[in-house]
Amino acid sequence: MKQADLDDVGDPRERTLAPDPVDARLGARLAALRAERGWSLGELAERSGVSRSTLSRAERAETSPTAALLNRLCHVYGRTMSQLLSEIETEHAPLVRAAEQTVWEDRASGFVRRSVSPPHPGLRGELVEGRLSPGADIAYDRPPVPGLEQHIWVLEGRLEVTAQDIEHGLTRGDCLRLRVWGPTRFRCPGPEDARYVLAVVRP
Repeated sequence: MKQADLDDVGDPRERTLAPDPVDARLGARLAALRAERGWSLGELAERSGVSRSTLSRAERAETSPTAALLNRLCHVYGRTMSQLLSEIETEHAPLVRAAEQTVWEDRASGFVRRSVSPPHPGLRGELVEGRLSPGADIAYDRPPVPGLEQHIWVLEGRLEVTAQDIEHGLTRGDCLRLRVWGPTRFRCPGPEDARYVLAVVRP
């Protein structure tokens, strides 16, 4: 995918109100990660394949970043998405109450992501709850970390996962285990939401 293909990977709706607090913290963290490396927006655009304008809007929280955009940035910064989202929280605790779990929504694609057990510096695994609305279709052109281990357990609905050019149709109770080296795709064929647990183990 060329850089121009991701010119509009953010939420297509323009901001008319104050930014969502999570988006604001996320934008600030993305800006800090870029600053830590001394990269200009142009340099980051070259490395990620995302346009400068989209990167700028995401850092200023003028748009809500999509899962595809965050996946590309995670790849550049060497983080999983859960690691990135955990870095915008104030502290890490051994017990994560349901009300305290970070929920992030990709409104453009109909994807809701809950960090059930966020990453911790001393641990390699994390748990994520994903929910896709009927017709939602998310394609990742690369893993955030090559060789990432994933276990996908469907709790409700139907989920189609494509990895290594093989499509796996999953229904309630099914579990798909894989190491991610290349593109992946998650799709909910409906007619109801697909809800699943994603266990991630860093290599």
